[in-house]
Parts: sequence; C-alpha cells; structure tokens
Amino acid sequence: MDMPIIQLLVLAGIAIFLILRLRSVLGTRDGFERPPVSHSEHEDRRNSFEVIDGGPDRDIIDHAAEGSPMADALSAIKQADNSFNVGEFLGGARGAYEMILMAFENGELDDVVPYLSPEVYEAFAEVVDEREKQGLKVEATFVGVSDTKLVAAEFDQASGEADITVRFSGEFTYVVRNAEGEIVEGSTSEIKRQRDTWTFSRKMGIDDPNWLLVATGE
Repeated sequence: MDMPIIQLLVLAGIAIFLILRLRSVLGTRDGFERPPVSHSEHEDRRNSFEVIDGGPDRDIIDHAAEGSPMADALSAIKQADNSFNVGEFLGGARGAYEMILMAFENGELDDVVPYLSPEVYEAFAEVVDEREKQGLKVEATFVGVSDTKLVAAEFDQASGEADITVRFSGEFTYVVRNAEGEIVEGSTSEIKRQRDTWTFSRKMGIDDPNWLLVATGE
C-alpha cells in the first residue's frame, strides 16, 4: 500500500476518534432546548419587572383612599418607623380584639393589663367589679371576627404618637348567670354579633412594640 494512502487512513482514524470523544464529553442536542434569548428580548423581560420609584404604597391604599388624610397619616407613621406595616397591624389588632374582649367578658383583666391604657383599664374594671357585686358571672366563647376595617389614623409629628382606629364585627356566644347559676341573659346556642370601634395608640420608633387600647366605642 502506498505511503500517502496509509497516512490518509491514519488521519481519518484520528478524526473519527476525536469526533467520538467530543460526543461523549459534550453530549448531543436530543430533546427540547430553549432557543437563545436575544439581547432585545432580555431587555424587554428585565424592564417588565422593574418597579417604578415613587409609586403608590399598596400596603396603604389597600386600606385608605390614596391622598386622603388617613393615607397621609399612615405614610407619616411608616416614615417614623419603617417596621410598621398596615396589613400586619390589622392582623395584630384583630388578635388583640379577641384577647381583650374575652378577658373583659370573663372578668380576667390581669392578663391584658399591658395592652390597656390606664383609663380603659379602669372603665373595664368598674364593669367587672359591678358584675361581681351583683353576683353575676359571664361565660363567653369567641367565635370569630367577620370584618375588620381601618376607619381612622392620626400621627403627631412632635410627639411621635400614632393613633389608629379599627372597627371590628365580632361573633361569640354569651351568657350571664346569677349566683344560683341560672341564665339571666344570653344563650349558649345563639351567636351574639357585636360591632366595636377601638383606637390603638403607640409612640413610634421606640423599642416597645405594643399598641395600647386607648378608647372604645360602637
């Protein structure tokens, strides 16, 4: 066999070896592969997720009309304490409503003293004391809150004091028993529906995270 032919066969063998080697290392393009994204498409996709600075704060305008005094007060509260969140506040207020209302109805105010202003505590304590003098005992079981609505917000820039008013629509069972254990008011089988408007207050920017109940109404 001529030398040139031998050399050609050797080179062909080397080429075949390299091709097989590359296939084993890099793999093949079997199956679905996403086509490469063009530069312009990448830019369009990135821009579609950009947040416009200075846009409305959804956490506020979900609960207060944009540009209203209440929305402005909530914005000022956030500026004074960047940990404040309206949605989280309303969730906490809802829990506080259940806890405080049941403590009042069942005459167990000691458990909620840290969450009451002195004036509200005294008002609640007078009612509890009067029931005890008459030999009355309330048995209440919380069912739930059907509605929670933010109705007012104020912020004092000078003192850093924030006041937020929330209206609750609560549901619970409620009976009053006399000294003999007889039911004189309410029912164990009927749900009592009650609407309360409570105002919570806190000085923003301090370490104590607790809001105090400072006023109650219907």
